[in-house]
Amino acid sequence: MEYIVIKWLHIVSSTFLFGTGGGSAFYKYVIDRSRDVRAIAQVARWVVVADWIFTTPTVIFQPLSGIYLASLIGLPLSTPWLALSLVLYALAGACWLPVVILQIRMRGIAQQALREAKPLPALYWRYTRIWFWLGVPAFLMLVGVFYLMVAKPTF
Repeated sequence: MEYIVIKWLHIVSSTFLFGTGGGSAFYKYVIDRSRDVRAIAQVARWVVVADWIFTTPTVIFQPLSGIYLASLIGLPLSTPWLALSLVLYALAGACWLPVVILQIRMRGIAQQALREAKPLPALYWRYTRIWFWLGVPAFLMLVGVFYLMVAKPTF
């Protein structure tokens, strides 16, 4: 029973991780195109909140629960599909950490621009480009992790 509960939590957690990340990225990307400072400030605020409420706990829980599941069934971490999924997950996390910092900075920049009734400065748009280009490989790596978890290919 314990295995099934942990596996279920692992799957639900991965859904929150992927869904929140994808949803936040979509809304931020779309609202940035509007150039509406008020809307951007609001969405930026909620993107940061969503990261703290949903993404951060799942980022921590995913490898812990995955490694625990592997240990419950006696699967060595050196198993190729599992080892590769852990590497891809770590690389996606290495992209995600600077994204979090950028999101917090962009939120502050957008709130300041809103308070001062000014357009967003060039720095905001520079951070946005970096945020986007860090998000692309992180997204693709997580898609790869999902594939590896489901297919469990032999190499």
